[in-house]
Amino acid sequence: MRTGYGIVDVRGNAVAPVAWGVIRTERDGSFPDRLHTIHRELSELILLHRPTEAAVEKVFLAKNASSALKLGQARGAAIVACRAHGLAVHEYSAREIKSAATGYGAAPKEQVAGMVARLLGIREPVPEDASDALAMAFCRAVTRDLG
Repeated sequence: MRTGYGIVDVRGNAVAPVAWGVIRTERDGSFPDRLHTIHRELSELILLHRPTEAAVEKVFLAKNASSALKLGQARGAAIVACRAHGLAVHEYSAREIKSAATGYGAAPKEQVAGMVARLLGIREPVPEDASDALAMAFCRAVTRDLG
């Protein structure tokens, strides 16, 4: 199981990357242990970087029911980690995230990743899950005063 994270600094209209990466859990670990790893590692990142709020993607349909349940539970572990540290959690649909980054809600993942890297001034390769997370953080940064 992989969970991306992306942290940005927002000062006025300027958005700058702070940290990004992927939390990977042990394949042979039990599912509860894998959820605990997500919660623990996100908690450590929150304590290290001290963000003031969080953004997560709204639930979407996965390939099958089992995948959807696991995705929902991993998302729940992330939300609980954020709330346990006092962070407000904002939810965005994939369409909202893509639109914030590219101006087009049906943009392909590769286009979103490329645009987010350009907008944030990131020149090195960013893992896909981390890129998705940075896109969510960027979406929150540019829509924070809209609602």
